[in-house]
Amino acid sequence: MSYVRCQRCGRPTCPECQRPAPVGIQCVDCVAQAAKAVPTQRTAFGGAVRGGRPVVTLTIIGICVVSWVLQLVTGGDWTQRWAFAPVVGIEEPWRFLTAAFLHSSSVLHILFNMYALWLVGPFLEQVFGRGRFAALYVLSAIGGSVGYLVLATPTIDGGWATPVVGASGAVFGLFGAIIPVLRRMGRNATQIVVLIAINMAIPFFVPGIAWQAHLGGLVVGLALGAGFAAAPRERQALVGWLLPAVVGVVLVAVTVWRYTAVGWI
Repeated sequence: MSYVRCQRCGRPTCPECQRPAPVGIQCVDCVAQAAKAVPTQRTAFGGAVRGGRPVVTLTIIGICVVSWVLQLVTGGDWTQRWAFAPVVGIEEPWRFLTAAFLHSSSVLHILFNMYALWLVGPFLEQVFGRGRFAALYVLSAIGGSVGYLVLATPTIDGGWATPVVGASGAVFGLFGAIIPVLRRMGRNATQIVVLIAINMAIPFFVPGIAWQAHLGGLVVGLALGAGFAAAPRERQALVGWLLPAVVGVVLVAVTVWRYTAVGWI
């Protein structure tokens, strides 16, 4: 039987359950209760301050890498199953998102996108928090597909039949979101703007790149980033779930409108 008592509750505590406190010893139950009572530290944008690795960013990178390996070992079957093209997106709408986790067979494609994701992902995940960062990435990825749907030539033997893969739309969304964040922090966003401009110009000189997806992701990212950055502290939690919901509804509405406009619905 232990003769050491917890300084908070007064109950005897065994050596394995003793935790040192500023004064005396506390039991594990009191330590856990005290930890829950400590307010969560948050960034200026409402994200919970967390130590350790950027879990969401690393998870996205891991999914993309595993998916790319499956693309190679299945001889293209994995790509055909999940790639996005407007002609199949109307019947299989999940492809609006899954295409963002696929890449071309060139290792440079996935390396560039994953490097760009690693450059900005951990920072945005920290300032926005995991939930809002995940929503930003997913909606930017979908926005890229919607951008392609709206801007590509609506013919079954043209743009709408061309498969689109890559995380570029989502990455451009992150680039767009970081601009209002940097401005809110009083930092210079010129480098990001120049990087966006260069990458938006590349498709006009290099064939086979869907600039429409880049633009769609960029617009969604700018909208979400601006909303998250401008939200007053007392409204950050509300904006954190309401704004992504509104953007999601708008993307669905634009998709339905586009398919209806060409007589597919």
